[in-house]
Formats: sequence, C-alpha cells, structure tokens
Amino acid sequence: MKFPSHSLLSAPPPSPPLLFLLPVFPLYLQRMTGLQAGRHSNSKQVTAGHRAAIDLLYGGIYCFMCQDYIYDKDMEQIAKEEQRKAWKIQGIGEKFSTWEPTKKELELLRHNPKRRRITSNCTIGLRGLINLGNTCFMNCIVQALTHTPLLRDFFLSDRHKCEMQSNSCLVCEMSQLFQEFYSGHRSPHIPFRLLHLVWTHARHLAGYEQQDAHEFLIAALDVLHRHCKDDNGKKANNPNHCNCIIDQIFTGGLQSDVTCQVCHGVSTTIDPFWDISLDLPGSSTPFWPLSPGGDGSALNGESHATGATTLTDCLRRFTRPEHLGSSAKIKCSGCHSYQESTKQLTMKKLPIVACFHLKRFEHSAKLRRKITTYVSFPLELDMTPFMASSKESRMNGQYQQTVDPFNNDNKYSLFAVVNHQGTLESGHYTTFIRQHKDQWFKCDDAIITKASIKDVLDSEGYLLFYHKQFLEYE
Repeated sequence: MKFPSHSLLSAPPPSPPLLFLLPVFPLYLQRMTGLQAGRHSNSKQVTAGHRAAIDLLYGGIYCFMCQDYIYDKDMEQIAKEEQRKAWKIQGIGEKFSTWEPTKKELELLRHNPKRRRITSNCTIGLRGLINLGNTCFMNCIVQALTHTPLLRDFFLSDRHKCEMQSNSCLVCEMSQLFQEFYSGHRSPHIPFRLLHLVWTHARHLAGYEQQDAHEFLIAALDVLHRHCKDDNGKKANNPNHCNCIIDQIFTGGLQSDVTCQVCHGVSTTIDPFWDISLDLPGSSTPFWPLSPGGDGSALNGESHATGATTLTDCLRRFTRPEHLGSSAKIKCSGCHSYQESTKQLTMKKLPIVACFHLKRFEHSAKLRRKITTYVSFPLELDMTPFMASSKESRMNGQYQQTVDPFNNDNKYSLFAVVNHQGTLESGHYTTFIRQHKDQWFKCDDAIITKASIKDVLDSEGYLLFYHKQFLEYE
C-alpha cells in the first residue's frame, strides 16, 4: 500500500486480504464503546449495522461503509498484548511497541507541564552549527540529514539500541544531535564530538583542511550503516541485504545492461547506490546535447528552447546507451569471444531519499578546476523515465512521450540543497533546507536565515536531496 510521506507516523491501512470480518464476534462488539446511530467517521466509533473488520497487521478496526478506521481503547489493548506474546514467541525485542511512559518519565512530565505546540510557523528543528575551522563541509551535510523526515522520525523515536561497548558509536552521537536540534534551543550547537568521531572513523577527512561535502556524506552514511546493526529488529532474508535505517532510506538499485553488438545478448547486473553522480556540461567528459524524440524526448514538461541545462538533461545522459568501443571489448557468453558492446544504466529500485551529486569539481593529471555551469532543478521530480521498467516498455513499443500524472510511484519533492561558493582551492558550503511545505531556510554555519523558493532554485546546486512523495509499505 502507498501513503503520502507526510503521514509517516500513522499506521497504514491494510490491503483487503488482511482484513478479518467482525460479525462473528457480536458479543465483543456489544462490549465496545460507541454503539450508536449515525456515521462514526468523525468520532472514530463503531456504528450499529456497519460492516467492520479487524486489521490483522495492526489490530485496528476498519469500517467498510465509512472507509475509515475506528479507535477503540479495549481493542488497542488487546492488540498490544497479542503483539507482545508474538514477539516473545519469536524472540524479538519490543523495538517498535507503542511508547508508554515509565514511572520516571511520568514524574518528569509532571514536573515539566509546559507543552510546545507545533504549527506551520514553528521553527523547532532550526539550529545553527559553529564552524570549528573549515568544517562547513560537515555542517552542511548535518543540516541536510537532520531535516530528512524519516531519519528524523527514527532518531527522535529512540529506535537505536547500541551494541558497542565504547563511546565511539556515530549513531549514538547522531541520536544526541537530533535531540539537540529539536530541543527548542536557538543558540548554535558546537559539534565537536561529531567532528572527533568523524576523524576517528574516516581518517582521510581528519584535519582542518577544506574537505569535500560529498565525500563527507558518503563517509558518514558508511559509518552510520556499519554502526546501525539492523536497529529495526528484522532479520534479512537475503544475507547480502541490510535492513538498517540508512539502507532503508538511502539505498537504491542501479541496473547495468551490457549488450553484445554481434548476438545482442544482454548481461545484467544490479548494484546498490547511495547517491547518483552526474556529469555536467563544461567538463572534460563530452556532454552532447540530446536530440528530440526517442530517449531524448522532452519529459516532465521541460523545454530546451532556452538552451539551459536541467537536472533531467543530466539524468537522460546518465541513463542513455553508451558505446564502449573497440578498446573495451568484453567476453560475450553467447559468442564465447570478445566483442564490442553498449552499456546502459537505469534505476532498478529507487531509494526513499534520492541524492544527486552534480560533479562540479574536476580532478585530472592536467586539470584541477570547478565547473560553474548553472543546472536548473525542479521542486518536484518524476523518475519514471529513468527506471529499468520504462526502458523495457520502450523496447516493447509501449513508450509514451508524456509522464502519467496519476502515477505517483516515482515522484519526489526537493527538501535540501547543498551549495559551494568559491573556487576549488578556497570555498564555503551552505545549505538550503525545507522546514515546512514551501518554507525554506538558508543554513550558513551558525547563521540561519529565511529563504524564498526563488533563492533555492536560482542557486548553483552541488548536492540535491529529494524525498519520495508516496511511500510503499510491505
């Protein structure tokens, strides 16, 4: 089932096969509070005569007539008890049980009765970071990560159960960092411990020299991935697949199809990725313009009349077939000899958060420079044209020029943009982050200022973070 990503904290409704009809339990229904006349969709109570069902995954009650869930305190308690029994039988800890305050927490709440109301104008979560000496590369990534919705929900729900015996766990530090960001404090935070742990686990980033924000992002995700240890409590069916929160949010699958030019046999491999690095016009790698029609058709309503480069242009180039040439022949399993071939990359599986790295820094034996080409990027992005399934449809003659507006499976919304100002040798990183819908802020180390959507879209762009608009629950 698919649900908007802004409603992640509410349990998704089940598919019909998981609903168990309730009329076989008339005595229990008489005990339930709320047997009354009229619709109950607003009061969340059971109405006599309405057909209801039990959600076998979550224990909720669903009314077919009102097409809505009904809250019942007794039923919720029964569901909790049965869930605990099931976990005990399976030997699984109660990592995802509903939070119930302990006596100590109740006492703390009693002595701190002040409540903070979250509104659309609330700035909780916005906090500057002190620059500890050329550490803007770290600060900008921390801002992007702390405003990643699912990552925020994970850490603020206290899901991480640390198994390390030392104080070197980066996940524990990130958990503390999220608490600091969402504590309501306005003074800039000093991330000295985070910097120390990064230096400890990624020694190539140690020191006070200017570092690359993209390199820090990959290093941070790698260390977090290694320290997470499957915090969701599930055992992966595939030993090569990780269920940690980092992989659940950031990992996608990149499909590579190598086609023999003689027998047209295809060799397919699928590799995981955390980000997609895209070449830009002006680099030493040729960036030929795409002709209209075929794989170069204008998609998502974009026009090339202005000649401006777009993110979609870069993605089309990334996923178009590439002739490997005579100097890169491969051994074809069909021909049993080395043959010329073509290679094409497509998206087999999209991550929840897609990070696009615009390759602005060029390093070669002869050249070291920054590419300042402006790349237009949208607030909303549809990745459907770049899916492996779309390629297969085109090969079967089912390719459509326009994107289906009702298909939300692969649609994303922009929520963070990392920018680099300056040259390759000397520069500074800042981040635009989305706090609420259409509310953007610029994070420049310790300084947080309000920004307009125009400010965001007119920026140069180095790292672009997109979040799926709809999530699919398994």
